[in-house]
Amino acid sequence: MNVLTALAGFPNAAPLAGLDRAWTWSLGPVLHFAGALTANGNRLLQTNQRGRHDEDLARAVLTFARRHEETLIGGGRPIRAVRGFSAAGYAFDAVAATAPAVHGHHRAQNPDLTTVTYIVFPAFATEVSGRESLEEAQARYQKMLSPAEVGREAVPFLKMSFDNPRTGGGSTNPGRALAYPRMLRQEIPQLEGASGGFVEWENGTGEVWRVAWDGEWVLSGAEGERRGMGLEEILQFGDETLQA
Repeated sequence: MNVLTALAGFPNAAPLAGLDRAWTWSLGPVLHFAGALTANGNRLLQTNQRGRHDEDLARAVLTFARRHEETLIGGGRPIRAVRGFSAAGYAFDAVAATAPAVHGHHRAQNPDLTTVTYIVFPAFATEVSGRESLEEAQARYQKMLSPAEVGREAVPFLKMSFDNPRTGGGSTNPGRALAYPRMLRQEIPQLEGASGGFVEWENGTGEVWRVAWDGEWVLSGAEGERRGMGLEEILQFGDETLQA
């Protein structure tokens, strides 16, 4: 299919100033889109904005994504990110890309375009591990990250499992599953007095830690076991691991 022709036919389509083979389009006053062709012209890098609209940010994202397109979309992963992005007025430090099977955009009206479209968005380096399964990438993109919100805050990558005999709470999934960072802060304090309980978590770089209660806090990980830490120290450590 001719991707550029498809772009030119979108509602309110216009060339994106300052970037060749790129267009903007919109659906009403809320949804704004911009897209640029890849180097070979056969695929589309598309960025979406909902509500607040910033064309300069969209241009910067597409320019960065085009420069790093082989890393972002060439490896066959459902979601990838490249660090080193910056845009004036924003704290984003990466650009992420999701594969067609993750985002599903254009499926209803132009399914042929879906298969060659990669959604790119400004991101935080802590949000994407690059190891996500298709299902995890879909959960991150569709539910957890709000990638079209340019004013959003970071949602660091986190996978957790936990069990608490004292409260009866615990994860039901096999192994660690995606979770919001607030869950880590919520479940660790509940371990106090819960002998045999644990909270285990994994960050975006694949490092894994476990906290348990044995009359005192016990933290274990790749560097061995640490005891005698206070709760606030444990919580701060957990926060810091998610910034790696």
